[in-house]
Amino acid sequence: MLLTSTFGRYLTKRFARAILGVFGTFFFLIGTLDFVELMRRAGDSPVATTAQIVRLALYRAPAVAEQIFPFAALFGGMFALLTLSRKLELVVARSVGVSAWQFLQPAALVAGLIGLFSILVYNPVAAELKRNATLLEARLFVRGTQPANQEIWLRQHSVDGQSIVRAAGALPDGDGLSQVAIFSFGPGGGFSERIDARQAVLRPGYWELSDARVISAMEEPQSYPTYLVATTLEPEQMRQSFTPPDAVGFWSMPTVIERTKNAGLDTTRYELRYQSLMARPLLLVAMVLVAASVSLRFFRFGGVTRLVVGGVAAGFVLYVATQLSEELGSAGIVGSVIAAWLPAVVGTMLGALALLHQEDG
Repeated sequence: MLLTSTFGRYLTKRFARAILGVFGTFFFLIGTLDFVELMRRAGDSPVATTAQIVRLALYRAPAVAEQIFPFAALFGGMFALLTLSRKLELVVARSVGVSAWQFLQPAALVAGLIGLFSILVYNPVAAELKRNATLLEARLFVRGTQPANQEIWLRQHSVDGQSIVRAAGALPDGDGLSQVAIFSFGPGGGFSERIDARQAVLRPGYWELSDARVISAMEEPQSYPTYLVATTLEPEQMRQSFTPPDAVGFWSMPTVIERTKNAGLDTTRYELRYQSLMARPLLLVAMVLVAASVSLRFFRFGGVTRLVVGGVAAGFVLYVATQLSEELGSAGIVGSVIAAWLPAVVGTMLGALALLHQEDG
């Protein structure tokens, strides 16, 4: 088997070095550009120091760089194959009976393993660093965790029935909401009361509302300095309702989905993110196949530049299709599994078809 041979190990090292080298280059560029932008913003912050800005840039870079894994597989695969072709190493391999499908086995293996590493190790670390970056950024630039014009909506279950919670934003500590309106419904589904409050702090088993005004159909409006509303929500569940899915690590995602579902909240974004992460190894393999379909032409035949441009365009089209599919999944137009897996599966099939036409057609 080629993978266990000396040539197979040589190809594996070349592909791994190329893909990781491309990813490292992009990572450095992203971190540098983000650091420059943060330094510009730091001029308006009286508490930001250079060391803190460097730390913030390092915290933010992994989550942003995670989006370029498919491009690293595409460009790294193209670079490795073109280098092998330019040095006539592929010519020698084919002359001894090694087919394109055989010397692409190391490339597919490397892409799949990098994809697994990215979701099992890299993603949880990047998600944790992103949460730390959000807290540090809020402290340095003195801003809330939510934009002032972005409302928060929650749905909760309790012993009193269901309630819909609307808030203008989250409190800085993340355990409460500001400018809250709670619409309560009885066990039978009928409207019970509306509660407006300056803020609501989530305690174990109940909301503690400050400066509350209660309006119901049966009584005159009443005002209370403190008012309690039963809930089954937990602080972590409340934070997750306005925490972006990419700030939740791969290993924590099943628990987050289950707890969010039990609280009666929408889990579409988290399910889509979870399925997209699991499909990433196949997406990276698809990118390698796309790279191979445009990188196996011998240099002496000419036309390599045109094929490379076509390969880059095909990779971008596949990436755009992936983003479009995820948008459709987020909107609930298609299921999360289909939205996450369809681009990777179709990309792999099209890449294999192109290779079949080129090599065996």
